[in-house]
Amino acid sequence: MKNGSSQSESIGKPARGLRQRAEDIVSRIEGGSPRDVAVMSLQETKEKLHELLVHQIELEMQNDELRRTRTELEDARARYQDLYDLAPVGYCTLSEAGLIRETNLTAARLLGVNRSALIGRPFSRLIVKENQDVHYLHRRRLIETGQPQAYVLQMMKGDGTTFWADITAITLLGGDGTPISRVALCDATLRRLKDEALRESQQRALALVEELQ
Repeated sequence: MKNGSSQSESIGKPARGLRQRAEDIVSRIEGGSPRDVAVMSLQETKEKLHELLVHQIELEMQNDELRRTRTELEDARARYQDLYDLAPVGYCTLSEAGLIRETNLTAARLLGVNRSALIGRPFSRLIVKENQDVHYLHRRRLIETGQPQAYVLQMMKGDGTTFWADITAITLLGGDGTPISRVALCDATLRRLKDEALRESQQRALALVEELQ
């Protein structure tokens, strides 16, 4: 939005300048005495009218450009919103206090909660109690160092069931200048189950080798 405002201002300033120039010309004509107006030659009158017409055309062109820019910004914003909502990864924006300020549809589906119900909710409340220390540790590191954090923890859905989630968190400044964090999460349950099955298989194999020795 900030870039959109800057572009609008950059287009608006020349338009305001052209309008002011046109108004100055009209003011000079209207402000002159009857004698001054009477002595204006036909050529001078044509020149003034031509100049006003040119300024009018320039103003219309500037207005058209402003309308096109606004349309492009609205289209870009709509495309971004679609990409954000339909991304295969869940995204949450957290306030400095750890409250959810924004989230996409993927995150809401992963958590089994309506998106509107997530706004304003502490992100930590979505983490199972046994894993909250892991989250707090990485969040503190994120705030203290500014370095991205990646970790795995167990989260809780709206119906009470749990799943393992890959978490990636970064920190940055929000539009109002306050620190915020962006969190990406995806379901890691299947990978976790495969890793556990592989580990158990390796342990059984080692136990069998020890028995044969």
